Amino acid sequence: MQLTRTRSTRLPRLCQGDILREVDCVEYVAEKGGVIEVSKIVFPLVIVLTQDCDLEQDYRVRAAPEGNKDKWLISVLMAPLYNIEHVYKGEHLSELKIPMQVVPKTGNTGNFLRNNERPRYHYLEFAEGVPIVPSVIDFKHYFSANSEYLRRWKRKNFVCRVSELFREDVSQRFAAYLSRVGLPEIAVPAPAAVAGEG
Repeated sequence: MQLTRTRSTRLPRLCQGDILREVDCVEYVAEKGGVIEVSKIVFPLVIVLTQDCDLEQDYRVRAAPEGNKDKWLISVLMAPLYNIEHVYKGEHLSELKIPMQVVPKTGNTGNFLRNNERPRYHYLEFAEGVPIVPSVIDFKHYFSANSEYLRRWKRKNFVCRVSELFREDVSQRFAAYLSRVGLPEIAVPAPAAVAGEG
C-alpha cells in the first residue's frame, strides 16, 4: 500500500481532492406548524469528488461580474472519510445508530480493502504529519452541498488536498462504482393456490 500524497497549499477555490473537516450533510428540512426543522449529519472529514475543471470554472464564473453563467455549479459532490478501525468493526455509522457490515482486519477481506481491490471502498493512508488516521471512502455514501457554502467553509476547515495522481484514482474508482450495472433481486411470487385444493 502506497501512502496517499497530499498538498497543504490552500487555494481560494474548492479543488477536487480537498479534505475538509466538520461538513454538514442536510438530511431533510420540514415545516410543521410554522416551525422549521432541519436534520443534518456533521461528518468529521469529507473529500471533494467533483471534477477539478468544473470547480475551477465555477470559481471563475462566480468572480465575473457579468456574462454567461453556464459553468455555475449548484452543488459539489463529496464523500465522508471513515476511520478504518471503525470500518473493520462495522461501527463507522454507529452515531447514526446504523449497524454496518464487519470487515475483518486480517485475512483476504482486510487485505483486499487496504489494496483497493473492493470496488465499493477506497482506502487512504496518509504520510506522517498529515493529521488524518488511515481512512476509507465508502462509495455508497456520497452527498452534495452548496459550492459557495463549501468555499467559505474551506477557509477555516481545510485539512489538506489529495495530490492529482491520487485524486484521479479516487475519481476513476468512484465513477466505475457508480456506473456499475446493478441488477435488483427479483422476488419470485409464491404459486397461487389452485381453487378447490385444501
